[in-house]
Amino acid sequence: MHDSHRIRTLDELRQHYRQPSQLVVDKERPALDEASREFVGRCRFAVVGTMDGAGNADVSPRGGPSGWVRVLDDQHVALADLSGNNRLDTLTNVVETGRIALVLVVPGQSETVRINGSAWVSVDPELLAGFTLPKTPKAAVVVAIETTFVHCAKAFLRSGMWDPEVWAELADTPDGAAILACQQVAPISAEQVRSLLAEGYEADLAAER
Repeated sequence: MHDSHRIRTLDELRQHYRQPSQLVVDKERPALDEASREFVGRCRFAVVGTMDGAGNADVSPRGGPSGWVRVLDDQHVALADLSGNNRLDTLTNVVETGRIALVLVVPGQSETVRINGSAWVSVDPELLAGFTLPKTPKAAVVVAIETTFVHCAKAFLRSGMWDPEVWAELADTPDGAAILACQQVAPISAEQVRSLLAEGYEADLAAER
């Protein structure tokens, strides 16, 4: 796609935006504080960004009950690798490049905690046994924090993320089953895909209990 208005330099980019406030600059820290530790320990959902050795970016949703993210100390957290689709996109990228970025979410809270740093995949039995989960995970992603900060609530407030009225307004949005049926991943109807997905989700989640 041709775009004659494409921004090509950092100076040109900055000309379109005001400078960040001093508070926004100063909030970036090299380690977790007491309040951030508690927030991370209660995290139920995370967006995990990684990249492979060729620089191809990937982002993946991860989630679990409070405790699936462990605060090991002020500069290290660990994410339990719970059952997924076994593509291993995130784990493969972490093994290849050792780089990671996290957005950590607590349901009902509109501010989030972000963490950027290095990472590795661990199968240390002692580490895995320390997760307060019904079943010990197969592996964990350990993150060495380089920077962490609170991200403002504006994205969640604009989107109505926690607003039941917005949920009702968007209730007729095509779901994953409808998208897969449209893509003709398998020669079956959306309703059949929906049933298969529900059965698979239930089986995988039951195995974690």
